[in-house]
Amino acid sequence: MSPPAGNHFSLDGLAVPFEGGETLMAAATRAGQYVPHLCWHPTLGQSGACRLCIVSVDGRMAAACTTPAAAGQVVENRRPDIDARRRMLLQMLFVEGNHFCPSCEKSGDCLLQATGYEMGMTGPQFEEFYPKRAVDASHPDTWIDFNRCIQCKLCVRASHEIDHKDVFAIGGHGIDSHLLVNSPSGQLGDSVFSADDFAATVCPVGAILPKRRGFVVPIGERRFDRAAISEMPATRKEADDGPR
Repeated sequence: MSPPAGNHFSLDGLAVPFEGGETLMAAATRAGQYVPHLCWHPTLGQSGACRLCIVSVDGRMAAACTTPAAAGQVVENRRPDIDARRRMLLQMLFVEGNHFCPSCEKSGDCLLQATGYEMGMTGPQFEEFYPKRAVDASHPDTWIDFNRCIQCKLCVRASHEIDHKDVFAIGGHGIDSHLLVNSPSGQLGDSVFSADDFAATVCPVGAILPKRRGFVVPIGERRFDRAAISEMPATRKEADDGPR
């Protein structure tokens, strides 16, 4: 159904149509416009966890993934100072975890890495924490590398909203916050998690990965190797991570 005449907002000077109830992010993505993000997914509800999608709405900063679209809004997205804020957020995400892109199985298919390239990030700029984090290989089909988790909550929300299993949660506070697995031992192998779950496919980085499939698609041929994240059709970026 086409939006009624006049239901448009301006995104970097482009008129973007929207439907009733849509957020700025949803409408922009449907129109093929790229708004940087890590914690948003079209299949899941709103979160606002990563703040990477911050935009200027009529002169005030707001998260595009939680802000309702309204007629006549003037939204600025790819403004240099806004991208600078995003770049700093990305730098902090990199130093708070252990992200070694050249050796990571997700390289070339990682939303964090691709967004870093898009924002012009050339280095962490902050002292790296190098936290000691575990790898959980207890499940027969899937393993978790907590070193790469950025606490985007996508797996938490997917397991709750789509799989209805509540396998994952975020525990702790501040720098001590971390991903939790709902099982007696705290390990994935003792949970009700299945490799067919939506939560198994939604991770934007290399934290939750299937076993026995590493490097099936060679580096150099992966989706963000083929094109920059901002140049890919918006629907395809998310569809690649959609329910199987």
